[in-house]
Amino acid sequence: MKTHLKLLCFICSVCAMTLVSCTAKKAVVAATSNASETIAASKVIESNNATKKEFKTLLLKADISYQDSNRAQDVTAEIKIKKDEIILVSIRFFGITMAKAIITPKEVKYYEKINGKFFEGDYTTLSRLLGTDLDFFKVQNLMIGQALDNLNKEKYTLSIADGFYKLAVSKENTEKALFIDSSSFLIKRQEISQPDKNRSFQLSYLNHKTFNEVILPVEIMIEAKQEDKKTTISIVYNNAVFNEDLTFPYNVPDGSERINID
Repeated sequence: MKTHLKLLCFICSVCAMTLVSCTAKKAVVAATSNASETIAASKVIESNNATKKEFKTLLLKADISYQDSNRAQDVTAEIKIKKDEIILVSIRFFGITMAKAIITPKEVKYYEKINGKFFEGDYTTLSRLLGTDLDFFKVQNLMIGQALDNLNKEKYTLSIADGFYKLAVSKENTEKALFIDSSSFLIKRQEISQPDKNRSFQLSYLNHKTFNEVILPVEIMIEAKQEDKKTTISIVYNNAVFNEDLTFPYNVPDGSERINID
């Protein structure tokens, strides 16, 4: 598996979660929406903001499937999050850690053992690979089912589409849309497109569950298109544990070669 593929897996695997060690959990019935009346966009945003819950740390396990026009790959991942500070992703094959990625608000680091390579840089490469501008907080929000952008900082128009509330904004050749369930006010889909660059990014949350009073997406589908290239990533979360003390070990193996990712 090439380094850029693992890096994509890292970004998208650092997404959301399931099945905490406690017994209290329930499915959120939000697969379909029946919005029929337009309300104020500000009310939809306010209601979506109310679904957010605070946490300090989160430990996740995920199954990830990646596919593009040239290859397909299935991996597992362990994801550790210290909210707003650091994310560590361990990619595993048959239970053995073969690659790690760590991100902070300032940088992205990655190494893989098979070919003895490592990468250190910022979000420029990741943004180019997935076809949308990324930073630490957008990646973190992607993982936990929240809006990539702060909805209070843009003026969104509201309409009804496919039974969902649709918040849309267009600025500087970039079009953004969020599709929000009319009952739970959870985000079910996010779309970003830049027609002049012939690229688009769609993030769909196919199912949610409640764990320790926190609602998280448990099945995520990502589709990134850029010119004639398409990347599809499916993420299913198998375990989530909140607010435990976590460590974030990351050491590049001796003898590894630093690389640039085009």
